[in-house]
Amino acid sequence: MKKLLASTVIALSATAAVAGPTCNVPQETWMKESDFKARLEAQGYQIKTFKVSKGKCYEIYGFDKDGKKVEIYFDPATAAALETKR
Repeated sequence: MKKLLASTVIALSATAAVAGPTCNVPQETWMKESDFKARLEAQGYQIKTFKVSKGKCYEIYGFDKDGKKVEIYFDPATAAALETKR
């Protein structure tokens, strides 16, 4: 029984880690998608994929100004980077 409980806790922890951050901001305060993308591109990002994550954050897949592959979650209202995966 202890092994089953430990396995369940580990599995749930791993799932939560993969899910990314959660953004709890009203959608009417979100930056327009086009403005957000233009802002990032002006900073040197190349956006390959843009989406709204399950946690209601803006999420991009692409490359930073140094050409390194990135996955970044952003607050959709402030455009603040919340989590970066390389």
